[in-house]
Amino acid sequence: MAIEPELEHPQKAFGWAARDTSGILSPFKFSRRETGEKDVAFKVLYCGICHSDLHMVKNEWAVSTYPIVPGHEIAGIVTEVGSKVQKFKVGDKVGVGCLVGSCRSCQSCHDNLENYCSSSILTYSAKNIDGTITYGGYSDSMVADEHFVISIPDNLPLDAAAPLLCAGITVYSPLRYFGLDKPGLHIGVVGLGGLGHMAVKFAKAFGAKVTVISTSPNKKEEAIQNLGADSFLISRDPDQMQAAIGTLDGIIDTVSAFHPLLPVISLLKSHGKLVMVGAPEQPLELPVFPLLLGRKLIAGSNIGGLKETQEMIDFAAKHNIKPEIEVIPIDYVNTAIERLLKADVKYRFVIDIGNTLKPSS
Repeated sequence: MAIEPELEHPQKAFGWAARDTSGILSPFKFSRRETGEKDVAFKVLYCGICHSDLHMVKNEWAVSTYPIVPGHEIAGIVTEVGSKVQKFKVGDKVGVGCLVGSCRSCQSCHDNLENYCSSSILTYSAKNIDGTITYGGYSDSMVADEHFVISIPDNLPLDAAAPLLCAGITVYSPLRYFGLDKPGLHIGVVGLGGLGHMAVKFAKAFGAKVTVISTSPNKKEEAIQNLGADSFLISRDPDQMQAAIGTLDGIIDTVSAFHPLLPVISLLKSHGKLVMVGAPEQPLELPVFPLLLGRKLIAGSNIGGLKETQEMIDFAAKHNIKPEIEVIPIDYVNTAIERLLKADVKYRFVIDIGNTLKPSS
């Protein structure tokens, strides 16, 4: 007989969970493990809402295990450290992103690419080493091995730091890996949402010229005036797209809905790179001839390893790169997810866990 989540571990915990494919979240009592010798325990103060949370609570990727406590953009303050922890102490500002475990022995792990380990353990709705299900950051506390805990610089507010742990690293990693982080390059960003607006900020900090490509004309002023993009293309305007053919060195495509790739590929110079970081539910059509004729590359990228995530958050602190956020109370979370479905947020919801998550809420 299965053990109740509240009784699985010694430490009582509280959060909000989805129980079925309706995706509706409500208060949920569960438990966390004791702080092991290499573990860091922390009080969760803020947690970002990622688009993948929406997919997971509704089981749209057919991998969800209920009940689900979502949240993998988690920031807080250390409350306890294990006897062998070296990097953290009580009172430190820390965060946990999309991963809480990996095999630590494969080639990917040796290369500091735990995100590509075939045995990586996701922060929520995954099976932990002890066989129990992982629970995420829509909760009052967190325990993780110190290897998977990120140090948050003092000058970076915790509410702004939280979305960097997924949205930030998801765009930072491909910019770095594919050499799109060099001053003077011309980078395109498809989609201006939680990922897209961070791609604009990081690309600009690297010294690139940035063009935002969007279906929404009303985002032009926001992209240029507020986020610092250099130009704006309406992807449904044939004349604008035609005029920009062959002008971009690289493109970060953040769109999670079905969309045609041919117009985007056409914007690349020869040897240009299109990197997909959005996750559409339906397969996209891949036109091959434009790739052949320009030796162009289409690639994918998935978050980043722990070393690179720490590098990213330190870079963000140094260059004052922060996501645009809307801070909400926990009892607004279901409304926030519905708004996220309609792209009605600029650009990341962050739950104020510390002030609004109460056992009686």
